[in-house]
Amino acid sequence: MRPVDLFEKCERFTRAKDLMAMGIYPYFRAIGKHDCTRATIQGREVIMIGSNNYLGLTHDPRVIEATVKATEKYGTSCTGSRFLNGTLELHEELEGRLARFMGMESAAVFSTGFMVNLGVLASLVSKGDVVFCDRENHASILDGARLAFGETRKYRHDDLSELERMLAETPKSAGKLIAVDGVFSMNGTISDLPGVVRLAKQYGARVMVDDAHGIGVLGARGRGTAEHFGLLDDPEGGVDLVMGTFSKSLASIGGFIAGRADVVHYVKHTARALIFSASPTPGNTAAALAALGILEAEPWRMQRLDEISSRVRREFTALGYDTLGSETPIVPVLIGSDEDTFAFWKQLDQMGIFANPVVPPGTPAGKGLIRTSYMATHKDEEISRVVEVFTTLAKQRASAPKSDACARHA
Repeated sequence: MRPVDLFEKCERFTRAKDLMAMGIYPYFRAIGKHDCTRATIQGREVIMIGSNNYLGLTHDPRVIEATVKATEKYGTSCTGSRFLNGTLELHEELEGRLARFMGMESAAVFSTGFMVNLGVLASLVSKGDVVFCDRENHASILDGARLAFGETRKYRHDDLSELERMLAETPKSAGKLIAVDGVFSMNGTISDLPGVVRLAKQYGARVMVDDAHGIGVLGARGRGTAEHFGLLDDPEGGVDLVMGTFSKSLASIGGFIAGRADVVHYVKHTARALIFSASPTPGNTAAALAALGILEAEPWRMQRLDEISSRVRREFTALGYDTLGSETPIVPVLIGSDEDTFAFWKQLDQMGIFANPVVPPGTPAGKGLIRTSYMATHKDEEISRVVEVFTTLAKQRASAPKSDACARHA
């Protein structure tokens, strides 16, 4: 028997090349110019509805100025981890601001949101403990659970009866953590967080919410899903840890965990994803600080974001599209097969609309979708153009023969 070549799987992987040959490969698209709601790709201008820049702050002059000043003062990199030489006064200032904003005792800043989930779950969930995950949680939660030495149990999406059964079956001697997305990143729905908290209290579990897509979007002050449901100010407790990212509403890159001071202190001294990673750059840290200040000072951005996304959901539904129950600026359009999804994406692209096709493993088999997302800075005429394009495609799909792959699954 000949030795197995590790790289054989790479040679067998042809799916992406097949899509390239068909002219419908939608990934790794190089953007030449970007001014928030519009971008230029290969010389063509497109309307951007494929970004998580919910508050439209990545091009705000105040955020850019803060980035430039921090870079001039501290340089382009910290050249080390937070644990050793990479903690700046800026990092500590941001952690204090985030803790106060979230109404928590403490916060720790990581280099990316993905690293937050890897680090927190792997450090908190030890041998003999159990982490419970919604099956549609973000990949970073699932990967963090895999890195942990405890057991991982996955329950059907938003199925709290199955979660309760799993909790009831778990020995009282086991430490228990329920990790759940606040806003699910593909379908735009909001987690049943009150139900999760109720079960956590009943069975002695802790709750960690990944609110990457909730902060700056939900709640009276933009503090996310827990505030949306009135759980942040619950005197009996409820949500123990809130994870957030800077790459969505806060116009930067990085992430944080906020919670009880002793828990955050423990994470900072045990999370390998923090200890062994280079710290966020001065520019990125200053950008997040500036964006947080704007979020607090300009609530109109969240109001405008809700107005735009509500309009899109309403108009798409009237056109017959299935938006999968979205309640947020993430507005998916269910298409169906991979081929149909890529064909629909190609038509959008040709008509000047930048959106994201999502197929397995990002969705269940046969449930490919077009993920659209919106910003507070979108102009009414841009949204009107988006609706116009989706209207045209809805009419084409309705009138096309059923055998046409691009016409099915309206």
